[in-house]
Amino acid sequence: MKLRVLLATATLGLAFANSAFAGWKLDEQASKLNFLSTKKAQIIEQHSFKKVAGKVAANGQVNLQIDLASVETNIPIRNERMQKYLFETDKFANATISAKVDSGVLAALAVGELKTLELAAELDLHGNKQKLTVPVTVVKGNQGQLYVNSVGSVVINAADFALVEGINKLQELAGLPSITYAVPVSFNLVFSAE
Repeated sequence: MKLRVLLATATLGLAFANSAFAGWKLDEQASKLNFLSTKKAQIIEQHSFKKVAGKVAANGQVNLQIDLASVETNIPIRNERMQKYLFETDKFANATISAKVDSGVLAALAVGELKTLELAAELDLHGNKQKLTVPVTVVKGNQGQLYVNSVGSVVINAADFALVEGINKLQELAGLPSITYAVPVSFNLVFSAE
């Protein structure tokens, strides 16, 4: 009897280990990617993207794809203006983020354990690529999920991605005295074990 329980436990452990090394896929419904805009020097508004896809491969390669046409500002005309004038989604449909994480660190995480990591990432946005340092916390769920959250915000500078002209156009259309060029981005991502 004890041998049977031991074998069943070992088999379950091997199955979990194998699934852990198969990688993780982003749960789009459970994940959030938000950014803030500041207008008139002090009015801060939160926006998001409704469509984000991604994976963490078995080797630790992280890839995320953001559908820029899915921008959600809770004001339909502003969504359309951001798509047309800021992101120029007819030319640049997606933004991509790539990074590498030590797959051994992820595989070794115990359920409920929190690990803080600093990822060297690359953001490809609006035809421009920039290196970013992205601090995150990672927690492993009881079914092998990974909960990945930004630590604070990652600040994206519009000038680094040729977005200043688009912001100026949005400012003009809305009749605003200012919209800042520094954009804080935060995220709460859930990856399911494959």
